[in-house]
Amino acid sequence: MKALLRITLFYALMVITGITVAQAQRVLKGTVYMDGKPAAGITVEAQRGGMMMTSFDGKYEVEADAKTKWIRFTFIDDKKTLDIEGKSGDVFDFAFTGELPSGEAGDDNGAGGEVNLGTADDLIKAGDETFRTEYSLYLEFYKQKDYKSAKPHWQVLYNQYPKSTENIYIQGAKMWEDFIEKATTKEDRLKLINEYMKIYDKRIKYFGDRGYVLGRKGAAWLTYRYKLSTDKGEAPEGDELIQVYKSGYEWLSESIKLQGAETEPTVLVLFMQTTVALFKLGELPKEQVVLNYETTTKVANEIVAANKDEQNVKLVKETVLPFSEEIFGKSGAADCEVLEKIYLADFDANKDDIDYIKTMLRRLGKANCTESELFAQATERLYELDPSAEAAFNMARRLIKKGDIAKAKEYYKMAMEQETDKELLASYYLQYGQVLYSESAYSEARSYARKVLEIQSDNCEANMLIGNIYVASSRSFEGKSVEKAAIFWVACDYYEKARRSEDCSIDAAQKIAEYKKYFPNKEEAFMEGLQAGATYKVGGWINENTRVRF
Repeated sequence: MKALLRITLFYALMVITGITVAQAQRVLKGTVYMDGKPAAGITVEAQRGGMMMTSFDGKYEVEADAKTKWIRFTFIDDKKTLDIEGKSGDVFDFAFTGELPSGEAGDDNGAGGEVNLGTADDLIKAGDETFRTEYSLYLEFYKQKDYKSAKPHWQVLYNQYPKSTENIYIQGAKMWEDFIEKATTKEDRLKLINEYMKIYDKRIKYFGDRGYVLGRKGAAWLTYRYKLSTDKGEAPEGDELIQVYKSGYEWLSESIKLQGAETEPTVLVLFMQTTVALFKLGELPKEQVVLNYETTTKVANEIVAANKDEQNVKLVKETVLPFSEEIFGKSGAADCEVLEKIYLADFDANKDDIDYIKTMLRRLGKANCTESELFAQATERLYELDPSAEAAFNMARRLIKKGDIAKAKEYYKMAMEQETDKELLASYYLQYGQVLYSESAYSEARSYARKVLEIQSDNCEANMLIGNIYVASSRSFEGKSVEKAAIFWVACDYYEKARRSEDCSIDAAQKIAEYKKYFPNKEEAFMEGLQAGATYKVGGWINENTRVRF
């Protein structure tokens, strides 16, 4: 019924505009494109002129008055206006969505000619009615958070008045984030994300501030291209994952280089995350990871020293510096040779400083540098100065490296019994669970991993451990082939949870790719009456529900 009404209105308007067409002095023509391809079904209307609908070739030809100021393009309920006042020629190709075929990223697609580079004040003083009308309509819808209705008016400003106000880009970013989050398909999301990135490029083109905007662009890219995609079960993998991280890394790197002490704390955190991710993917050498860590800490300390923004200083002290130290220490790039050089020269001068020794041992421990003479000396010295839970934990780690598992387990138990700090206790549980896992005590190892998750529900290493436990136990699990294969469903459930964290995302993605091939095939599942997506319970000591996949 709505379609019939639109067609009826269309022909009615044709009759009405026929009066002015007879007096036309100009014929406007061109091709309308959607995403680079000729678009059918677009209604093309010239001010004070004719109207028609495009066919499959996307071409239009309408008669117009010599004083015609604009051409309007309508697709269903979406309207876009092209300002042609003062422009020479009668051929105007128009990109309804995307860009003109000949256009490149960052072009002012849909402009149909030269853009107006006046500021909002200039345009209002000049009496530009198109700008005044489109900006007023856009702003009204934007304030109501009706972004769908605001979009066509925003598009006119974005394409034709790109330098009128920086709010086009700031508010446009907010609109596109909303569109991305509400998109219903992966294809739509990817298209919107790419459009979103071009908004940042165009903002730099017309308003500069490249360092700051690139930091925002890199953060937005990683938020929507990686995190949101992962949350929706569409995590990039393989070469696609590498490219996602590389793009974010390049933008963040340049931002830090340009911004220096003006860098936003979030940019520093994301820079270290992407650095470590690319190192684990084999795309960065360890020397670059060390350099990037040094850059991050240098800039962070400059932010603190400058003390320009109290909130930023707090974020740097409480988040950026400790996080950077932790992720660097656990990356594998901070090898023992590097860390021992850092600490060896200072150990003698600080051998009575309990806090210094604890910090040193934590960093060496995270980097798995527990076999060195320095670690041994520091461990024993800490136990002499302070026979605490943490000292007992470090003694346990040293004994593990020496191969004295039985004695190490005694110290682990002492540490767990004495510790009152829940965060430290979680780390003790995790390592004790890993020791039990290495001894094939799978059920007991899982119970300690679960203790970790009771304290830190998003601890990716605990989720990885449970996934590893299930994979290892599949060898001895009794049952039909489908029942044994179902264990890999549960294992991948835990790897998926681990993948949500940057710390484990690479390792977890590789595990998922490796163990998906052990899922049952459709024929096997069909014989057992199983359907994709159905709930399935893995019995025995595992006793967990999962989801059927092939």
